[in-house]
Amino acid sequence: MGSSIEIIVEIAIFGGAVLLFTMIAREIELALERRRRLGIQGAAGHGISRSLLAESGTQNAFQKWVEESTSISNVQERQKLRQQLQLAGFNSPNAPVWYVVIRFSLAIGLPVLFLAAQSLSAHPETGLGAILWPLLLCGLGLLAPSRILASRVAARQTQLEYEFPDALDLLVVCVEAGLSLDAAFVRIGREIGESHPRIGEEFGRVSEQLRAGRARSDALRAMADRTGVAAIRSFVTLLIQTEMLGSSIAQTLRTYAVEMRETRYLKAEERAMRIPVLLTMPLVGCILPVIVTVALLPALLDVARTILPALAGHP
Repeated sequence: MGSSIEIIVEIAIFGGAVLLFTMIAREIELALERRRRLGIQGAAGHGISRSLLAESGTQNAFQKWVEESTSISNVQERQKLRQQLQLAGFNSPNAPVWYVVIRFSLAIGLPVLFLAAQSLSAHPETGLGAILWPLLLCGLGLLAPSRILASRVAARQTQLEYEFPDALDLLVVCVEAGLSLDAAFVRIGREIGESHPRIGEEFGRVSEQLRAGRARSDALRAMADRTGVAAIRSFVTLLIQTEMLGSSIAQTLRTYAVEMRETRYLKAEERAMRIPVLLTMPLVGCILPVIVTVALLPALLDVARTILPALAGHP
């Protein structure tokens, strides 16, 4: 009983320490974000060029220790993980550090919780199960965050593909109405923020970067890197080439919007054509046996009433 109490106390201390670090880091991050936004507004007012989303280092000793002592100490690995987190919508400079912290916390915490539950259980696991279950939970804690991250990336990209054509149509309307491209980004980010939050957030970030003095091509390329959607990459490439060649932006956007609607229509047709193929297995496995049974049931009843008694020797 004494060992069980010690394990519970250790778990409570560990959880309290993690919670305390998380709260402190969150407060520091919010304070720095407010300070960064205020600094950007002042720079925009005085014509100072500054990037809104310039990457900053870790903000405290704990985050610095995590960054230097784990796999993200490699610059290439850190950049790769940061790119994945940006595709999932986590744009904080400290997102890779907290991803590693959560991953290792799960890898350690899940086996510890299992061992604590087994120490309190009346019928604990013994033998091979007492070894395999902690190992399986440790592997689950290491693999689950990456699977969840990949699922979030896919879901976010699907939503962006769904929302982008509507935002493009609104961009065409704004540009043809006489707004500049920068003002159109501001207007779109404000208008569709509720109905299309993800693409509205991306357009809003582009407008903030432009107000901060970042070059339009760099801000657009950053949006393409954050989203990872092929349609948005093509849109960014089209705008940059149009600006370099001096072509009409309104006409270019109108043509691209028409192509986007056609592409959307073709994708809808493709999904509709897949329905008969997808319905084949349910029809063969579920409905067809029922139809065959109903069709053959009268004949089977006649066989059971006439032929089977005759074969058994009954008149």
